[in-house]
Amino acid sequence: MDGDADDLDQLDDVQRELEDLRLENRIFKSYYERHASEVAEVDEEKRKTTNRQRRRQLPTVLTIEQKVEIGVHEQEVAHKDLEDTKRNSEKLIDTLKAVLEETDIRIADLKKEAYEFKRDIVVGAENMRTGNTMAEKVIRYMEDKLRQRDAMTEKLRLKNTTLKGQLQKVEGQLRQKDDMGDALHYIDFHQLQIENKQYVSRIEERNDELLKLKMTTGKTVQALNTLKNLLHQRLAESEWLSKEIRLRTETLSKIKEENGAVATEITAERRAKKKLGQHKADTQEMPNVDDYIAQKATVYQLQSYLANWERKVRNIDAVLRSSPPFPKRVVPTDSQSAWPFYMIYRLSSWHEHCLKRMHTRCC
Repeated sequence: MDGDADDLDQLDDVQRELEDLRLENRIFKSYYERHASEVAEVDEEKRKTTNRQRRRQLPTVLTIEQKVEIGVHEQEVAHKDLEDTKRNSEKLIDTLKAVLEETDIRIADLKKEAYEFKRDIVVGAENMRTGNTMAEKVIRYMEDKLRQRDAMTEKLRLKNTTLKGQLQKVEGQLRQKDDMGDALHYIDFHQLQIENKQYVSRIEERNDELLKLKMTTGKTVQALNTLKNLLHQRLAESEWLSKEIRLRTETLSKIKEENGAVATEITAERRAKKKLGQHKADTQEMPNVDDYIAQKATVYQLQSYLANWERKVRNIDAVLRSSPPFPKRVVPTDSQSAWPFYMIYRLSSWHEHCLKRMHTRCC
């Protein structure tokens, strides 16, 4: 059992040594491929050496110092590659952020254009009578948009021309510097390197500022859209409040008119009540209703009697006017005692005659 454990330990050690050797081989291979040209030059120089130097046996194993030097060199190269990759990744990230910001701005512009198109064409250009969209407004809207695009294109063209001029100027300066490169000294190159570093740092600062400005612009556009939506909501609320105020004002005027009418009615009712109170005070000493009705019935009955008697009197007057004259008083010759009987006879005959005439007229 102990022998098997020792064998396993030895096997693990051998595997670790193999892994280390593979790692060293990869590092040495990378170093060799990177310095292949230098190795070729060294081989060419070795061919030109003397035969004795050729016969000298070269070492087949690298020393510890050489391995350390190669490892440090490869570490520096790997660190440099990592820094370059990190720098390129940061530039790519900044570029992608700028593209995203520009995309957001473009999306906001498209939303704005869609809103303006809906406001000016879909809703604003609609004919209230027919419900169709007026072609003149659509054409005018498209012409305005085309003019804006043409102005933007002209602006970009001028900017492109300016940048091309600057590029040609810089290229001319570079060619001039290349032509004068033989006359330049080490101090000039050193100064140019310093200026180049300064310009590179300035360009990076400007790029950072540009990125910040783009981000700020995107946030500003978003805030502007939010404020526009809030403004539309407030305008809608303002219109609704204006309508409510107008309706409430009309209702208030109607209520005031009704209050005036009610006040007038109240005044009239108070006057009528006052008159009724005075009339009631005046009629407190009047007789009872039953007595008043009985007296009124008596008055009507007496008026009926009076009318009957007046009618009778009129009839009698008519009969008297149409009848022979009333006999004169004649005293009997034979005796004064016969006068009453004679008058009764004459009155009875005259009365019968009148009754006949009345009966004839009535029938």
